[in-house]
Amino acid sequence: MKVLNLQCSHGHGFEGWFASEDDFQDQLGRGLVECPMCGDAHVAKLPSAPRLNLGAAEPAPPKQPVMNTPDPKMQAAWLQMVKHVMANTEDVGEKFAEEARKIHYGETEERSIRGQASREETESLLEEGISVLPLPVPKGLKGPLQ
Repeated sequence: MKVLNLQCSHGHGFEGWFASEDDFQDQLGRGLVECPMCGDAHVAKLPSAPRLNLGAAEPAPPKQPVMNTPDPKMQAAWLQMVKHVMANTEDVGEKFAEEARKIHYGETEERSIRGQASREETESLLEEGISVLPLPVPKGLKGPLQ
């Protein structure tokens, strides 16, 4: 089994486990490898080196970052926040703008909702004084979790 360090074009780092290098290349070519944070299929393999344990050796020099990547702690905190929102809101889907207006104008009970809205719908809601917050949800959280 090969464990590869991967990164999407947005800088999200993650691991992928593959039977071989050929398996990785095959899956990548068929568009089966994607970022678990944003769903981006433009994935690159980060350089890595095998670890050789040759006994007591000089301490390795400090690592230089290969590319500027997001802080893993920030990424984890954001993911926790998204999970919290998903667990504590009702998904109204494409009817988000309509439901947000009904709640704002007292036509239905007040509750926490989430859903999809176009940029124009979002701007219109904000102009009406309805507080909304766009929140990108990782593809892996949209379906059932394993």
